[in-house]
Parts: sequence; structure tokens; C-alpha cells
Amino acid sequence: MNTKPYGLKLFSFEIMMLLAALIFLTPFYFVIANSFKGFSELLMNTSSLPKSLNWENYARAWEVLSFPRALRNSFLITVFSDICMVIISSMAAYRLLRHPSKGNRFLFAMFIAAMVVPFQTIMIPLVKVGNWLNLLNSMPGIVFFYTGLGASFTIFLYHGFMKSIPLEIEEAALIDGCNPYGIFWRIVFPLLKPMTVTVIVLQSLWMWNDFLLPLLVLQKPELQTIQVAMNSLFGQYMQQWDLALAALVMGIMPILVFFLALQRYIIQGITAGAVKG
Repeated sequence: MNTKPYGLKLFSFEIMMLLAALIFLTPFYFVIANSFKGFSELLMNTSSLPKSLNWENYARAWEVLSFPRALRNSFLITVFSDICMVIISSMAAYRLLRHPSKGNRFLFAMFIAAMVVPFQTIMIPLVKVGNWLNLLNSMPGIVFFYTGLGASFTIFLYHGFMKSIPLEIEEAALIDGCNPYGIFWRIVFPLLKPMTVTVIVLQSLWMWNDFLLPLLVLQKPELQTIQVAMNSLFGQYMQQWDLALAALVMGIMPILVFFLALQRYIIQGITAGAVKG
């Protein structure tokens, strides 16, 4: 097995990648370093290290924002939206793939087309429809919205991944007397684990960090997510950057740990569905 020697070209490439990584990590430095500074120190020099670790910002942000409640709301919305999205989209993708009629091909094309529609173009009609159906200011309502908005991308991912599952496995189960629902839940769905983890990670990142939809749908303070709660720190005459940065660090830590724990499944899930066979 031939290997290329470690030369100046490869060394230069590694240095460039290291510098690029440092550039991408710079915002994390500013957020974390300034979250420990007092308001006056933060305004004087935002690029310096804090003189001391001021944990008071975290304590005040925890209390002012009712952070445990906002964290619970974000967690519940993300978890239940992921569950609904995985169940509905995987079943829909299986039906569209295994029954290739003209209607199903047209429906799949509509799902793909919906992926390019910006949310800003439909947010006003969406709120109006949600008001008619009494879905505003409720957890089930925003879970319903997230499931619908994320269905197109999720179906697209599942549809591509299922092409790599041999049809002979399903035919053998059918011969053994398994019904269509049994084939899907007992045979197909367990094989979708890499893509299911990929879907959960990608959609969780989107929903956890989303600001606009919860702002439009959840007006009651007791239903606010982390991102909407942090918006209360910024008014017309005051911006509480010290508390906002501390709240931002606390808000990104759960989803960051979740992403780092499952990131290896993302590439595995996407590349596994890229080739049929």
C-alpha cells in the first residue's frame, strides 16, 4: 500500500486548516470570555480575557429569564417534534419509494419543491391558519408546525437512504407472512437507525436555535423557549449583554454536547443513502 510522504505541501495544508478552525472558533471565544465580565468591563474591551471569573452573570440570567422553565420548554418542543417528524416522515418516504405511482412521484416532487420556499413567505398565512385552528400559544401547536415545516427535508433524507435497503429483505418477510406494517416497523425501520440519528441531530439543531417561529406562535411568557426568553434582555433603551452572553452559553451547552456525541452518525447517514445498492 503506497502512502504519500509527509512533505511541505501537506504541512502547509494542515496549517491552513488549523488557521481556518481557529477563525471559526473565534466567536465561541468572544461569547465565553465576555460572559464572565461585568457590563462595564465588557464595554471597555470585548477582546480581552476576563479579569476574574464572574459567575454572577450566570446566576442573574438563570433567575431573570426563568431559565429552567425556558430550558424545559425548548427540550419538550424539540423532543416531541423529533418524534413526530421521524414517525410520519419515515412512513411517508417508505410509501413514496415502494409504491412509485404517478401520484406519489408528483407528491415527492412537491415535497422537494417545498424545501426551497423561505419561511418568511409563509409565516403570515401560517399564523392565520394556526389562529383559526386554535394552535397558537400551545405546545401541541408549535410541535405541529415544526413537524410540517421539517417534513420535506426529512422525507428527502429518508427517501434517499431507503434506496440502499435491498428489496429482497422485504419480499422475504412478506413471504413469511408479515403484513406491510410489520415489514416497515420490524424490518425497515431498524435499518434506518443511521439516518434517524442524522435527522434527529440536524432537526434538533434547527429547532433548538430557532427564534422566529416560537416568537410568532408562543406569546405567553410561561411557554417561551430559550431564544425568545433571551430577547427580553434587549429593549429600546437597554441591552443587557452581560446577562445575554451568559444565557447564550447556558443555552448552547445542551445542544452542543448532544451534537458532539452524535456527530459521527451525520456523515454516516447521509453517505449511506447516496449510493443505491
